[in-house]
Amino acid sequence: MEQAWQLTNPVIGIVIVFATFVLFYAVSYFSNRASKSVEDLYIAGAAVGPITNGLAMASTYMSLATFLGVTALILRIQVPFVLLWIQMILAIPLITIIYGTSLRRMGAFSPTHFVRERYGVSASLIAALFMILVSIMYALGQMIGIAVTFETLLGIPYSTGLIVGGFLIVGFVTLGGMSGATNNAAIQMVIIALMFIIPLGAIMKAMGGSGWYFPPLFYADMVPAMLEAMPNFFDYQYSPKWYFAIIPALTIGALGLPHLAMRIYTASNLKSARQAMIWCVLVLGLIFSATYAMGFAGVYYAQISGVEISPADADKLTIILNLVYNPEWVTALVIAGAISAGLSTLNGNLLAIGALISQDIVTTLRPKLINKSKVRLGYMSIAMGGLLSILLAFNPPEFLTVSILWAFGLSGVTNAPLIIMGVWWKEANKYGAMAASVIGGVVYVIVSPFVLPNIVVSGHALTDGMGLSGAMLAVPLSFILLIVVSYITNRIPALQKNLPTDEDHKLVERIHGWSDVNPARYNSTFGAFVMTSLSIAVFVWALLPWVF
Repeated sequence: MEQAWQLTNPVIGIVIVFATFVLFYAVSYFSNRASKSVEDLYIAGAAVGPITNGLAMASTYMSLATFLGVTALILRIQVPFVLLWIQMILAIPLITIIYGTSLRRMGAFSPTHFVRERYGVSASLIAALFMILVSIMYALGQMIGIAVTFETLLGIPYSTGLIVGGFLIVGFVTLGGMSGATNNAAIQMVIIALMFIIPLGAIMKAMGGSGWYFPPLFYADMVPAMLEAMPNFFDYQYSPKWYFAIIPALTIGALGLPHLAMRIYTASNLKSARQAMIWCVLVLGLIFSATYAMGFAGVYYAQISGVEISPADADKLTIILNLVYNPEWVTALVIAGAISAGLSTLNGNLLAIGALISQDIVTTLRPKLINKSKVRLGYMSIAMGGLLSILLAFNPPEFLTVSILWAFGLSGVTNAPLIIMGVWWKEANKYGAMAASVIGGVVYVIVSPFVLPNIVVSGHALTDGMGLSGAMLAVPLSFILLIVVSYITNRIPALQKNLPTDEDHKLVERIHGWSDVNPARYNSTFGAFVMTSLSIAVFVWALLPWVF
């Protein structure tokens, strides 16, 4: 008989969650009441300090999947998520190093703003449409997780929890803009850390672990008992190809996520942006390590107790462990932390959707809109993105992490190559950018199991569902198309008037901090050849049979 994992007395949980929402609404209102321009709405006037910005960046990246979905995957398939965390954390400093500070010098609202200036309107509209899809899919995972936690908290049906939680979220995110989102995200990061790590320490202590006082790392004394109960827990179950596929799917994918890049633009200056990155990586390291420890504890509990946690309840593993080992009021606090994790990411997702629709699409097509109309359009766009995410979450995938990881891959295919090559290679042009984004994006969608399930790269359900196989194929394809098409079209006389001009070269030089223009700078044919050769090698490897 399947066990119902819910609070027996949900009143205290309701009170705690209600109090957090009151706090978030209050912070949103007081933070954003002075906003009068799109700069205030989307980048908080570019005046956020490094600690607040670092906490907010970590919180935005964290997502509810950290609390729920990833622990479910560790429980079900024992994937060594430490490797995934390394790749995902690596993306944060890479954003700053590869293009964040460059685009910050430019004064961009979003990566798509750079695409518009670098490649033109047509390329930016294509990129913006793909980024809206990426942001909606990322937000979808958060909405699913919010509904699951409300279901556990109140014992109400999933759909009711989705509607109640979804509308509460859309309300305070729309009200707060980037100022409210930043301050709320920093507060949410503190709540997430406290409500995840401290209860995990209590769980480990109850299990007999002597390293309970620092759960992210000191679960090592429980390893012998785990190996006795499950000897293959730490085994590398998959081929090297599987682990390599994490790089294009998650690391390069994260480089293109608009809600992460926007955090660079909110910094008061470049030094502040770099310092924020350090704070972000420090906090992410603690929480991601604790997440792996939570998954470890969940598998340990299932093995020593003999309790079978059903696939339908796998996403609730963190809550289940707290229900088993901690008082219910602690579990209620954990649920509040889980909701905070979802809210913090939704802050960034919905603001990115708002910026993409209002700034990168509508304002691009109608540049003469007055400031008041732009701000009003921004609020409407944020709300529309949230409502669409709610509607899509009524028929969710099996794991809430699927839509998030798939969004990473799509970002890496359609957005990251345009930004990376646009910043570092002057020959990149609009034809190459559009070919890379459109063809790469279509290929990624086609080889995913959600659209045409009979057309896949590897035929392995887990790899395809997580977007790993599709990204390993389509990300290098996008780089190949961008470089080759740009190189060829730059040498066709009939196309010269539409190709990179002196102004484009000046833009590349300026965003790197140069005051002069050197034709040889950022224009290496050899570098483009090396990048293309590496991309071809990875592309061919992706087509070869996957061995598990």
